[in-house]
Amino acid sequence: MAQPPPPHSLSKQSRPSEAIVQAFLLFCGALSIFVTVGIVVVLGRESFGFFTSDEVNIWQFFTTTEWQPAIGKFGILPLVNGTLMTSFTAMLVAVPVGLAVAIYLSEYAKPRTKAVLKPILEVLAGVPTVVYGYFALTFMTPLLRSIFGADVVQIYNTASAGIVIGILILPLISSMAEDALSAVPHSLRMAALGLGATRLETTIQVVFPAAFSGVAAACIIGLSRAVGETMVVALAAGAGSAFTFNPFHAAETMTGHIVRIGGGDLSYQSIDYTSIFAIGIVLFFITLGLNVLSRRIVRRFRQVYD
Repeated sequence: MAQPPPPHSLSKQSRPSEAIVQAFLLFCGALSIFVTVGIVVVLGRESFGFFTSDEVNIWQFFTTTEWQPAIGKFGILPLVNGTLMTSFTAMLVAVPVGLAVAIYLSEYAKPRTKAVLKPILEVLAGVPTVVYGYFALTFMTPLLRSIFGADVVQIYNTASAGIVIGILILPLISSMAEDALSAVPHSLRMAALGLGATRLETTIQVVFPAAFSGVAAACIIGLSRAVGETMVVALAAGAGSAFTFNPFHAAETMTGHIVRIGGGDLSYQSIDYTSIFAIGIVLFFITLGLNVLSRRIVRRFRQVYD
């Protein structure tokens, strides 16, 4: 008689390829953590040398409004103010336009139209930032000078840099916000429309509140991207630190100053050199705070649907 086949084993089967993939993913995760820790260590070590210098007063570093390392003036407020001026100008452009685009793609556009427009919009994210910088300098600034007057708008100004940064982060905000809106269950839309609401009322009063956590996170991540932008502000915002709230005047940002000073002829371990890392660690904590705020908002307003 033929022997019956042995019963199928339910024990875990060895899969070498899956083990290799798992090991590779673990390596990538560990590498990313290692790189992040390395960046923080370098920033912290060099910044410690700056803040412990006899020429630097920590209180004056955070409260005074003059940044001239060559003559011992280390007030970071002008650089922070320039960064915030360009960033919030960018948000004034990117948030309303980005949300309008996201709402159109999610609620109004036909599938074929959406399949065409969304990739075209995301192409903007692939344009090199140096191109945006020259666009701000050669197109946006002359446009603002022709509208408001050459005596009002300086050649280098935070307004043109901020507007172009807003165009730069527009794909990021619109794409993430559209994903959040599209994730809202279709049944909520049908229920609102069945109660007599118009499509606009459904979008504003039902869909948008349901996707608020994702939309808010998209806006904060866009702001974080604007704060860290370098080439646009280095080319179009100005090259001298100035504490001004006039968007038509030149003002240097933190990233722009790092690029300008870092590209100069600085001796290693000089006070000018270590000041770059002090600015860098302040910028690091600003972006870190924005990311933490984004995660808190997502956890606070997140809604889960069955």
